[in-house]
Amino acid sequence: MAYNESVDDFRDVEYPMMKGKTYLDHAGSTIYAKSLIEGFSRKMISNLYGNPHSTSDPSQLSGHMVDSIREKTLAFFKADPEHFDIVFTANATAAIKLVGECFRDLASASPMSSTFWYGYHKDAHTSVVGIREMTKDNHHCFTSDDEVERWLNNFQNPAIAPSSSTIPGLFCYPGQSNMTGRRLPLSWTRKLRQSNVPSHQNTYSLLDAAALATTTQLDFSNPDAAPDFTAVSFYKIFGFPDLGALVVRKESGHILGWRKYFGGGTISSLTVLHEASVQRKDATLHDALEDGTLPFHNIIALGCAIDVHVKLYGSMKAISQHTSFLSRRLYLGMINLHHSNGTPLCVIYNDIPDICEYGDPVTQGGTVAFNLMKADGGCVGHSQVEKVANEKGIFLRSGGLCNAGGIASYLHVEPWQFKRAWSAGHRCGEEGIDLVNGKPTGVVRVSLGAMSTIVDVDTFLDFLADVSFPDLRILIQRQKVMKQSATRIGKTSKTVAMAPNLLRFPHSNH
Repeated sequence: MAYNESVDDFRDVEYPMMKGKTYLDHAGSTIYAKSLIEGFSRKMISNLYGNPHSTSDPSQLSGHMVDSIREKTLAFFKADPEHFDIVFTANATAAIKLVGECFRDLASASPMSSTFWYGYHKDAHTSVVGIREMTKDNHHCFTSDDEVERWLNNFQNPAIAPSSSTIPGLFCYPGQSNMTGRRLPLSWTRKLRQSNVPSHQNTYSLLDAAALATTTQLDFSNPDAAPDFTAVSFYKIFGFPDLGALVVRKESGHILGWRKYFGGGTISSLTVLHEASVQRKDATLHDALEDGTLPFHNIIALGCAIDVHVKLYGSMKAISQHTSFLSRRLYLGMINLHHSNGTPLCVIYNDIPDICEYGDPVTQGGTVAFNLMKADGGCVGHSQVEKVANEKGIFLRSGGLCNAGGIASYLHVEPWQFKRAWSAGHRCGEEGIDLVNGKPTGVVRVSLGAMSTIVDVDTFLDFLADVSFPDLRILIQRQKVMKQSATRIGKTSKTVAMAPNLLRFPHSNH
């Protein structure tokens, strides 16, 4: 772990909108740099860009820019254009939906099956779960990593296996839980591809990397180990533009060719009178899948975003180390907050803490999901925590986080309890009911980004130690992680080591 001190040096200049604020919702969207917006503005002011589907000079300029940025984006993910293509979409959800629709259309074209098998992990985002509605109930939710491993190792379970080895299958999981930040094994995609199990031979992998890609390097330098399809959101990595993409392994791209729908720009010829015929573009995968006019201005902004990101941070590895340092500091600070009777203030959700360790970027991202507890063991409403934090200029997220499987497993909420909360008026994405019979319906989430600092973390820890909620007097025994001064190695490398000792403070009444 290595704290990037240079962030402290440039943050006020590059992120003036963050002055006096503590932004801790980078999993929702990170913050864009000032130089990114300025660089993009200069390009827009100094050049004339037209619709890439035309042949005028402005249109050709746009087309050339899109082509070059497509290659730059693949390079950012270490993906060789010989083996990968990238399809620009509105966001990661649109990329996931595109894959689901292609599998649905492929299955419907088969007189033997008319459906496909779909497997997804319990930690999946709502957008991943939604594909199951395209399968005619031929789907399975994996309830643990161990269950996935058993399936990959050909453990016979009729509830998991597709009804026939001849029907297509799709296995999707998040590279990182958007709820808890724990990182799932990237080795699963290679195991699935190398499996000799008949049903696995026709099953493809879809990685939801929207959360993972924010603070770690997506590395597709080995095509044999890469997922068949990977969904990403660029505003989660760079803050701007609002754009997503589907990275496609070319050897698996033929699956996407079964899509029935076609939009403007994806066909070479079309008849509508007397006879319905269509000739689809097939020179590249993206030619046939990017419907209508590309968001070419956003793609131009993406090129600026990649350049500024590399200039400011150097590499995704440096960001990963930086956020790992901060997440460990945050975690240690939170677990050492107690009421005067010894009751922990924070319950942090992570079902395999021995495997997913804060500070280890392989197994854990820069996200902490938790609830605050009263001294008597009762739970403080998650929306109440967000509201009070917002009043203090601390911005985080609370609720179900579009992760029903995570909420159900970590909070031990049964289906009937979800339905009861619904009947009582609770709604996702709205100010609903925080507690049902004392059980929380959601969590509070704090997530860190490339431009997060030690001050951000310590400000939040101070908030937890000092804040009072209605009908709650927190008497906290605070243990702070000691700060060590920066250790400089040479003239350019700057790191701050995590202090191994904890300093105990006396009881304080708030």
